[in-house]
Amino acid sequence: MMDGAERAGLRFPFPHPPEEGAVTELAEGVLWARLPLPMALDHVNVYLLDDGAGWTVVDTGFDTGRSRAIWARLMEGPLRGKPVLRVIATHHHPDHIGLAGWFQAQGAQLLTSRTAWLFARMLVLDAQDRPLPETAEFWRRAGMAPEILAQRLNSRPFNFSDVVAPLPLGFQRLAEGDHLRAAGRDWQVRLGQGHAPDQITLWSDTCNLVLGADQLLPGISPNLGVYATEPEADPVAEWIASCTRMQGFAREDHLVLPGHKLPFTGLPLRLHQKIEGHHAALRRLMRHLAEPRRASACFAPLFNSRITDGTYGLALVEAVAHLNHLVAQGRARRVEDPEGVWLWQAVAAAGVLSQGAQKG
Repeated sequence: MMDGAERAGLRFPFPHPPEEGAVTELAEGVLWARLPLPMALDHVNVYLLDDGAGWTVVDTGFDTGRSRAIWARLMEGPLRGKPVLRVIATHHHPDHIGLAGWFQAQGAQLLTSRTAWLFARMLVLDAQDRPLPETAEFWRRAGMAPEILAQRLNSRPFNFSDVVAPLPLGFQRLAEGDHLRAAGRDWQVRLGQGHAPDQITLWSDTCNLVLGADQLLPGISPNLGVYATEPEADPVAEWIASCTRMQGFAREDHLVLPGHKLPFTGLPLRLHQKIEGHHAALRRLMRHLAEPRRASACFAPLFNSRITDGTYGLALVEAVAHLNHLVAQGRARRVEDPEGVWLWQAVAAAGVLSQGAQKG
């Protein structure tokens, strides 16, 4: 959402996405399809790996009638009637795991990280008619605009169960360094952090393919958010560390198959762009914090697009993430105003910095 998308230096060998219900063959036994999403980022990429007797599906889209109908067309057409034997959910977000349980009900095995499965199953069982008190308090302390807060407190929040099929017990864990075989190739699991905990990426150096999920996107940076579940979290540090670590594996000839947008090559450059994009945003934010600011007053230095009602929540949690990161680094401090709302301000450079600034 934040780094704006420098495309210079990246290459897009498949410049046109597949039509709804159709596929594009990216390599032998590796197919690309798209599922629609009812939001500004209006699609999610899914990948179909031909295992001979059946298919391994990487990510699934939302659980909606439209998505199920598209999958029915795919299975009858490009998948040639062969069963889906395995589903790999790269992370717990609903556009990626939404139909995993639906496939499991038809006999498929679910493979994902332990953290992703636990988060997804917890959230799909946690339906609420109104925001929880802890969430409401987190929004208030982050400085959510009063009129937006009032509207949200009187509205049914988004629930995972709205777009995620029930997840039955049972999955196969994928962990850092694991290997699996799919589409006639060996793949190594490398976990990313920041956007989602223990997000799966799959690397097959023998055929130069990387299934990058939302960890490796061209053109956009995924949301790095802090929520009431872990209000002191520092996903920005985790994100930068993951991107830095993956620089040690990235090659120019890797064809990256991302969770959104187009497959691309030029991964070393893209990782550099991702890291520098967040460092640049943090520099802008530091200048903005010459005066005490609420998180909701920090959108301008972080985002190069207009924040609308539909993106306000994501902008707020990402602003808190970057502010938390500055506090963790000792570059900013957090205090409370008389109403108990958090205010962040840059720490003066001359002799005031300390390891981990004290939080108010």
